[in-house]
Amino acid sequence: MQNKYIGTKTVTLMAVAAGIIVANLNFIQPIEGLIASSYGISKATVGVVAMLTQLGYAFGLLLIVPLGDIFRRHRLIETMMVLSIVALLAAYLAPSMPVFAVASTLIGITSVAPQIIIPYAGYLAAPMHRGKVLGTVLSGLLTGILLSRSFAGLLASVVPWQTVYLIAAIFNVCLLIVLHKFLPVDPRGHNSLNYLHVIASLPRLLKSQPHLQGAAINGFTLFGVSNVLWSTLAFFLAAKFHYGSAVAGLLGLLGITGVLFAPIIGRLVDQYSPRLTVGAGILFSSLAFIVFWLTGHWLIGLIVGIVLLDLGTQFGQVSNQAIVQSLSHEAGSRNNSIFMFAYFMGGALGTFSSTWAWSHYGWNGVCLVAAAFLVVSALGHFIWKEPATLVRG
Repeated sequence: MQNKYIGTKTVTLMAVAAGIIVANLNFIQPIEGLIASSYGISKATVGVVAMLTQLGYAFGLLLIVPLGDIFRRHRLIETMMVLSIVALLAAYLAPSMPVFAVASTLIGITSVAPQIIIPYAGYLAAPMHRGKVLGTVLSGLLTGILLSRSFAGLLASVVPWQTVYLIAAIFNVCLLIVLHKFLPVDPRGHNSLNYLHVIASLPRLLKSQPHLQGAAINGFTLFGVSNVLWSTLAFFLAAKFHYGSAVAGLLGLLGITGVLFAPIIGRLVDQYSPRLTVGAGILFSSLAFIVFWLTGHWLIGLIVGIVLLDLGTQFGQVSNQAIVQSLSHEAGSRNNSIFMFAYFMGGALGTFSSTWAWSHYGWNGVCLVAAAFLVVSALGHFIWKEPATLVRG
């Protein structure tokens, strides 16, 4: 694709960058058991640390991403990458669980560059191709999420789990060099907006845009459901099948279905209705946990459910991002900040509630937590009602 502002190579670079950076958040999921054994702590405690990573990311989205409406976004992306590299090295060197918990929280706070890249890509894209461009960038994001689980799980099965964070830091350094050379200069220049005024405007933006409210609720619930699975899968595999982190990592590769469908979903949003595609996301995610509940005690059931869940997550993510980025160019970073704050707050709650449910009620408890998220998602879908078509401008 080539249009007035952005070409295929740039879109691909942005997709790759989003994937590499967002991977930082997900390394902990398939290696939670190894971390618990290493520091001599309970699985529930490791679940809290994983939640802190998600919470850190959520607050980074709320307090840092809005800076994209003030400063040149290409410089802001580079700055956040430098800080995330420092946080990754701190996790690698952490001598104790409290230090690792702080480092994990900082990884979450500083790894927000993908959520600066997404509105930047939406801003540079031609209006009629915005869904396709966002679908491509988001496919890179999802690739990073699924490969991070596989990478961490497989690597930690042959070397100390801390090495995962060292190699991640090296990858991020290489990416930073490439982005510094090839990422487009933000044509907007520096904005005179005041940071405190920008932050203070967030509640007003949420209150005045019902479609942003609907996207936030849907993102909260569907990403929460995704984390319900991925935060407990390693525990379930160990308890039921006696599998280690390597198998948990390999199962993460099943998310390739969502990656392949992301650009297609983007085109569906462009051509048809985000209301239709958001509904599809809720449907696929619901079917996934029905499969997990009924057949999750067999490996084939897990495989089918994971494919359905990743597909549902991607339908929701691409659709909601297209809605959010169609609302306003001037407030694009702030709208994205609000949406993604809700998104990762849902992820944090999904992580915490599912690990708690696993500790007390096992797999049935995990599936009940997912059902609660999905009921709220369906209610939001029918009450807030996504737009039938996107605003073109």
